[in-house]
Amino acid sequence: QVHLVESGGGLVRAGGSLKLACAASGDTFGDYAMGWYRQSTAKEREFIAGISGSGVATYYADSLKGRFTISRDNAKNMGFLQMNSLKPEDTGVYFCGTLSGALFSRTRKPNSWGQGTRVTVFS
Repeated sequence: QVHLVESGGGLVRAGGSLKLACAASGDTFGDYAMGWYRQSTAKEREFIAGISGSGVATYYADSLKGRFTISRDNAKNMGFLQMNSLKPEDTGVYFCGTLSGALFSRTRKPNSWGQGTRVTVFS
């Protein structure tokens, strides 16, 4: 299993940027696909972006329209989510999660989660 800790959230004006980080420890990080998910008030946790264990394949929610970029540095056991052109509707708690195996799938839920980092976008 992988232990995950998110960081980088905060308060940002609409149109601004934030870069979230996910620090992993435990098992070999590159053996696991990783995803970022967002939970907003009164909404279920939703998929934002995913990346394969190698980092070669990436996946995004259709609604993002190219504003977010997921990446990872397996040598440093780190995952990232670069968020640009932020909108108030991007507000929520962002979680990173690792899936069993190195292949990412939107239909499989992570079996390890971090504690989340809060992002608030104001207009």
